[in-house]
Amino acid sequence: MDVKEAKKSGLKLMEESKAVILTTIDPDGFPITRAMFNLRNKEQFPEFSEFFENQQNQFTIYISTNTSSSKVAHLNKNPKMCVYFCDAEDFKGFMLGGSVEIVDDMELKKIIWLDWWTRYYPEGVEDPDYTLLRLEPKNAKYYYKLNQVNFEF
Repeated sequence: MDVKEAKKSGLKLMEESKAVILTTIDPDGFPITRAMFNLRNKEQFPEFSEFFENQQNQFTIYISTNTSSSKVAHLNKNPKMCVYFCDAEDFKGFMLGGSVEIVDDMELKKIIWLDWWTRYYPEGVEDPDYTLLRLEPKNAKYYYKLNQVNFEF
């Protein structure tokens, strides 16, 4: 598999994975991993499909989270993060890594918002505990069975 095929397969995993696995580094230098909503999943979040299709970088990742969460605290101290999308049944995986940006842009937060998220952010889209993480990846690894393709952006 070459880089072009790996990118195409990676984008497909981004659109189909049920969750995105996110890893940050805690203050003691240990990785902390958790599952998050995969806003790129076209079946679960069709509302965002057009938004992602119109991104300048087709690999840009947005993740909604609580401003008060440990992941935001970790990222404020060390902005390095990776995300992983997978098809566990077929042993396919796609990892993207880089430095994250914590997004405060209210217009963007309104675009990436669903009304049922008030269960997490009771004050709605303007809740100070609602934030977005944006990852413009610097590197990627595509895994398929025992093969791996690494590339940089």
